[in-house]
Amino acid sequence: MSAALRILAALAAGLTFGLGLALSGMLDPARVRGFLDVAGAWDLSLVFVLGGALTVSGLGYLLSQRLSGPVLDARFDLPARRRIDAPLIVGAALFGIGWGLSGFCPGPAVAALSTGAVPVLVFVAAMLIGMALHGLLPTAPAENLRGVAPPA
Repeated sequence: MSAALRILAALAAGLTFGLGLALSGMLDPARVRGFLDVAGAWDLSLVFVLGGALTVSGLGYLLSQRLSGPVLDARFDLPARRRIDAPLIVGAALFGIGWGLSGFCPGPAVAALSTGAVPVLVFVAAMLIGMALHGLLPTAPAENLRGVAPPA
């Protein structure tokens, strides 16, 4: 489990993700808002991007269930909580409102930093401030994720 190998794997995954977002046009907030405008000029292209992402992540999850452990880490980090509660609903609502108003969610926003556009810089700065403020809230984030080994 070389630290350098882990960093290189993370870099390769991040570059692949960013390239996929750029090629699919998801760095353009107008395209994302077009997807959310189901009553107007609905842009269906995001459905295919989401479908591709769901397929890859679903296959990855199924593969993780068959492996004894990850290649570059000691354990898998999978969500442990399954309860739908007020913090989850409020967080999802805030995410959706922010996505709808800005046309960005965190992954495409970070990838769009490469454009140097001022709205992207403002969004990412606001996102980082929100993350820092969330860290100050009295919550129990340790309950959200735990290391889980797949069933033997």
